[in-house]
Amino acid sequence: MTDPRIQAGFKLGTFSAAGSRPFAGLVRGEQVIALHTLQRLADGEGLALSGTESVFALLQNWESNFAALSHVLALADQADALHWAPVSSLQVHAPVDLPRQIFCTGANYFKHVVDILVSMGPGAHPGTEHMTPAQLRTHAEDMMRERARNGSPYVFSKIPSTITGPYDPVVLPTLAAQPDWELELAVVIGKAARHVRREDAAKYIAGYTIANDITSRDLIWCKEPKAMGTDWISSKNSPTFLPLGPYLVPAAFVEDPAQLQIVLKLNGEVMQNESTSDMIFDIARQIEYISSRVQLWPGDVICTGSPAGNGIHFGRYLRDGDVMEASITGLGEQRNPCVAENHGR
Repeated sequence: MTDPRIQAGFKLGTFSAAGSRPFAGLVRGEQVIALHTLQRLADGEGLALSGTESVFALLQNWESNFAALSHVLALADQADALHWAPVSSLQVHAPVDLPRQIFCTGANYFKHVVDILVSMGPGAHPGTEHMTPAQLRTHAEDMMRERARNGSPYVFSKIPSTITGPYDPVVLPTLAAQPDWELELAVVIGKAARHVRREDAAKYIAGYTIANDITSRDLIWCKEPKAMGTDWISSKNSPTFLPLGPYLVPAAFVEDPAQLQIVLKLNGEVMQNESTSDMIFDIARQIEYISSRVQLWPGDVICTGSPAGNGIHFGRYLRDGDVMEASITGLGEQRNPCVAENHGR
């Protein structure tokens, strides 16, 4: 009888036991095994498995390593005395720690952007001065359809030191009055990519994970001089402002990334609840665009945009003591408490 965990595929993550160094592990069901254990088994069978010291290292030769892992798991099921540990007995860290690059696609969910444009009211854009709310919404929807047909994604970068674990505290900096949540589907790149055609983009994806692109809304725009525009360093890049994980789910085990449900709860109340099908620019278009501008490397993370339901919509921002619970279909869950930067001092 086939083990049902094999039918469901496997996930990759980074874990640690109390007082020990983090290690890369493979997860099936609720059990994890260290990749270095599988490395020994692979070596004994002449399988080419490398980079088992971390998920990032594994991604540097992803295609052959993924194939090797699939083979070595069949051997592991027949081997005696292999140590599988309950995930619940370990601390779960971000699955890919300190990637070279993180890219974020902004304003990429249709309903979200339309709602923002409508909320700005008549006159915010030329030609809308005398529109009714219904006319303004139709106008905004037409703008986004045209953008999807002929426009380009809006992409910026986020620094790797923002990454924190899926169950770790998010620290709210003292200089920010409006820290906000932005739950997103994250793509992890599996091989070097430059000038990728849209139809070939899937070949460059190692897998998917969950990201929460925390943003200080009140720090987005430069104060002096205003003409400089956005200040992403101040608004997006505080430590812990990118909870990531819990796992990297290989692309082979995600049936349709365009049909995943994104849900974020704040203190138990649903704030975001939308399908990835609402993206204006799909994942393939984002990879095509980003790789036309920069060099993508294995392990790079692309946060693909956040749907409606951010704090700015509700006029409610993150506070000390809040708890965010987040999930994306098939990718697991996050639970991050919020603490003030000076909490306990």
